[in-house]
Amino acid sequence: MGLTLDKSRIEGVVLRRLNGAVQVQRSFQTSLSLDPLTNDPELVGREIRNHLNEAGVRVKPCAVSVPLNWALTLQTKVPAMPEADVQDFLNIEAEKGFPYAPEDLFISISRFRAPNGDQYATIVAIPRNHLTLLERALRAAQLKPVSFSLGISALQDLGKDPATGLLSLVVGESSVELQVSSGGGVAALRSLEGAIEANGFERHIDADLIAREIKITLGQLPKEVRETVRKIKVFGRTELAQRLVKELSERLDTMGLEIGLGTAQPVNGFPVPIASDKGLSPALGMAARYIVGKPGGFEFLPPRVSPWAQFTARFASRKMVSWGAVAGAAVFLIAGAFLWQQVRLSGLESRWKAIQPRVTELEDLQQRIRKFRPWFDNTARTLVILRKLTEAFPVDGAVTAKTVEIKDLFTVSCSGQAKDRESLLKVLERLRGSKEVADLKLGQIRGNSPLQFSFDLRWREGAAHEN
Repeated sequence: MGLTLDKSRIEGVVLRRLNGAVQVQRSFQTSLSLDPLTNDPELVGREIRNHLNEAGVRVKPCAVSVPLNWALTLQTKVPAMPEADVQDFLNIEAEKGFPYAPEDLFISISRFRAPNGDQYATIVAIPRNHLTLLERALRAAQLKPVSFSLGISALQDLGKDPATGLLSLVVGESSVELQVSSGGGVAALRSLEGAIEANGFERHIDADLIAREIKITLGQLPKEVRETVRKIKVFGRTELAQRLVKELSERLDTMGLEIGLGTAQPVNGFPVPIASDKGLSPALGMAARYIVGKPGGFEFLPPRVSPWAQFTARFASRKMVSWGAVAGAAVFLIAGAFLWQQVRLSGLESRWKAIQPRVTELEDLQQRIRKFRPWFDNTARTLVILRKLTEAFPVDGAVTAKTVEIKDLFTVSCSGQAKDRESLLKVLERLRGSKEVADLKLGQIRGNSPLQFSFDLRWREGAAHEN
């Protein structure tokens, strides 16, 4: 079963491989009242299980497409170096580029090659806590997750030709996911929040916003990669996908881009069927790739500890307790060794006193190196400002930021979307209550529910060092 999580919507497709073909057995989509990131995983799992029972789904293994807006992305150029050193280089780039410690993230990497031979890598990270909560909810729903990946990357094979690029769009519940693939890998990933607005049962697509973000995304790519992208494929529910193709066609003519609906491509030689009018969805792509043994380019499934490893660990622990008891009974036999050790330590202390001045000088130099090494600078004002903004926004997503601009490390401009005016005012109150924030000014507000907003503030000098 392929599962897709998109805000409050969950979509599933059950596939079966039979006689050299892939068949769609069941498909469903429904809304969740509980958020997997903020509610108890047991309750979320029980709600998912109830929906699966109503849809008649009994399959346990599931390949899950996690929301793209959970992902942090970073692109870097891979310099000429031995292949054995590339992974260490990318690990260092991830540690410098992401605002989390490496142990708090699950990281997956896609490498691609430009037509001129240059190599690049797109590093994608998802907070470990997000995936842990999601896995607990799925297991509470009596499901067995076999893959956590990005659904948009499962819809198309990544061509090996560096001269041919592709921009893919997936129409979701309230956002549009964007991916640029080129040279055998993923060159860009973005989630365009606010691209789809709900008005009752009707959904309005902001084609101007999508066209603008496409232009921005392509403009951020290296020139030699950008010039390979000439086609755009749109995936998702057929009606919305067709409407998006129609509204974007005229806007993209001036950019020399050809747009059309994405079609199902064979995976490992197996034709992929499409369920009714839902089009080629991420859930279908995830299930098809896993069932034929060719998963997508990114994988974030937490590592498994086998029952045998758990058993041996418990056995080893008990064995160590026994050996500890034996060692305690034999302590008196090594008392002489401790006496010799004390004599040895006395000699080492004398040597230490002789070299201590040089060691102190070297430690002072190391402290200066750490102070001026930018990726270890814990007083970076930009990160402190972003942290303060993040703490002011609610964790339930009632208010989200779309753009944050920091000028001269003091002037901050932010725009985004709020569920209602009350939620926005709470965010502003939190910011005004911070001693580092001054001259907070609310800008233009459009709409009612949801509403779009912008505000400006001034970061007081010295605030980064105070934190």
